Amino acid sequence: MVGASLTGTLVADTLRSNGYDGRITLLGAESTPAYNRPALSKGILAGTETPGDILLAPLSSDIDQRLNTRVLTADLETRRLVLDTGEHLPFDGLAITTGARARRLADLGAAKPGSRETTFRDLDDAMDLARTLQARCVIVIVGGGILGMELASACVDRGAEVTVIDRQPPLLGQLGNYLSDIVTAAARRRGVRFVRHPSVRLRGSHSPIVELGDGRRYDGDIILSAVGCTPNVEWLAGTALPTTGGLHVDNRGRVRENIVAAGDVAAFPIEGQHRRSPIWNSALEQARTAAAALLHGEQAPPLTPTHYFWTEQFGLTIKICGRLPVTGSPDILDGTPEASELLLQWRDGHCATTAATVNMRIPIGKLRALARAA
Repeated sequence: MVGASLTGTLVADTLRSNGYDGRITLLGAESTPAYNRPALSKGILAGTETPGDILLAPLSSDIDQRLNTRVLTADLETRRLVLDTGEHLPFDGLAITTGARARRLADLGAAKPGSRETTFRDLDDAMDLARTLQARCVIVIVGGGILGMELASACVDRGAEVTVIDRQPPLLGQLGNYLSDIVTAAARRRGVRFVRHPSVRLRGSHSPIVELGDGRRYDGDIILSAVGCTPNVEWLAGTALPTTGGLHVDNRGRVRENIVAAGDVAAFPIEGQHRRSPIWNSALEQARTAAAALLHGEQAPPLTPTHYFWTEQFGLTIKICGRLPVTGSPDILDGTPEASELLLQWRDGHCATTAATVNMRIPIGKLRALARAA
């Protein structure tokens, strides 16, 4: 396994639990063992959890885990990995779980060279931002997607003044208009300011500034970029594997007969094209699917996504099963439009496509049933 994240560790655990008794080596570039990444924008920033609290359960002692170890290149014909230690590590089966890194405005050509840009992806990023939030500060967040809005929520909870800048309403592209409006209203009540403009540029090495195409400027103690993530595939450049938009795999997570990929790095076939699904639940499902494919090949079951997603922000806990984003207004199965607790269902004709709860406890099985009920 190349990548000692949740996905890599779950592939290793799944191999063992399914009877594989050969040698397993887990290689990770970070110095920290795998941890619960969603907790970074929640418990870690809130100060209610420590790094030790979010570590995953230790791996079995018969799995060779090597942290602080990078893979430089892979020779797929001779089945060898070249490590930054100079070692050539042979393999019979390979699981690629290298994940992704935060995309930067600089990567998009939207930052002046030398601009001070802050991203949020790993435990170090979370600890650095948590320390900054100990003093009252001004935060400007570029990007109103899931991460950007969860960061905005955590920052205002710690007393920061927050502005979110994006080209469209927050969460519209991820959740759809109805849920976007609910979250935006809650955020405004907490004092978050929203700015929309199609063109942004970051400048300033000491005092960072976001400059819009119309000349407006927004400065802050920190400019946080939350503009997506980029799959870590550069080390595969010499392999001729298809990596545009992520490492392309089949519906069992296979790149080749003896090579699989899962998690944020993997692009699965979805509705006729390869796409990544960089969310926690997808990583779990893909890891189990890929491990089974390493062991059983064509006999392994293909991935059947459950399409489950959840987020916590601005006092709202939202859980969703089904197709996203959803358009139009849902049927309100429980609650009223003005209520703080809602059970929602969207339909396409006579068939349900998506179900969601807002601040309502309901078994996930029931929510899934509502998402596929005729």
